[in-house]
Amino acid sequence: MGKTYIFGHKNPDTDTITSSLVMANFERKMGNEDAVACRLGNINKETEYVLNYLGIEAPELIETVEDGANVILVDHNSPKESIENLENVKILKVVDHHKIALETAYPLFYRAEPVGCTSTVLYKMYKENDVEITKEIATMMLSAIISDTLLFKSPTCTKKDIEVANELAKIANVDIDTYGIELLKAGTDLSSYSAADLISLDSKELTVNSTKFQIAQVNTVSIEDESGNTSAYKYYTYNNYVENGVFKPRVGQSTKNTDYYYDYLNVLATNKQAVIVSENLM
Repeated sequence: MGKTYIFGHKNPDTDTITSSLVMANFERKMGNEDAVACRLGNINKETEYVLNYLGIEAPELIETVEDGANVILVDHNSPKESIENLENVKILKVVDHHKIALETAYPLFYRAEPVGCTSTVLYKMYKENDVEITKEIATMMLSAIISDTLLFKSPTCTKKDIEVANELAKIANVDIDTYGIELLKAGTDLSSYSAADLISLDSKELTVNSTKFQIAQVNTVSIEDESGNTSAYKYYTYNNYVENGVFKPRVGQSTKNTDYYYDYLNVLATNKQAVIVSENLM
């Protein structure tokens, strides 16, 4: 059958990394011995905390796979968030919790549910197929749910996410609140990141009605600290968009003037979450 590459989206978060590992384990248990977990970007500090806690290695870093290769997508389905040659590979399965943005010329296994985390869907798949959930697998799934739902405080969190997390906590033998707070704290140390790093840590590039825009999300325990970096965010976002051809400066105007020639950049505070939004409205 050949190797099956399993990976999540670019700029990987905890759900993407753990889902690739959990899905690879599921595939092997179901008979696909050639399933291998991969990643499309660097590990963030929160995910690093999970991997160190469990004493396991991060998935293999890849940028692309050979044309015709078998792949499984987790925690994403949009081609813009995936490998560059996605149209040239064979997508065997998709397991996700986002809206459908993928079109193929062939049928495939597709499992997406309106829950707050891909690991919630994977938990159901394990149970439905009577695949053992070990302490290590349970910890990875639980970590992903805590991360994606911000310890159940995110508006995307569902009752099913909470129900599954509580079941996983029993298997992992951890206290959800204690472990969850430590996990989220590990991901909120932003002191070593530049504005460019922060904008791209957990960002998605989207197109709606021919409008291109990028949404980046950063979790922090100190809104005040990050709000003070707004000028740096504006500078990076504007010039990054110019360099990548997302929009062009007006004739006769400097490409370095960030006060007038970006569309907008706002820092919004919601609970303990700073959301940095930049959008091209041309």
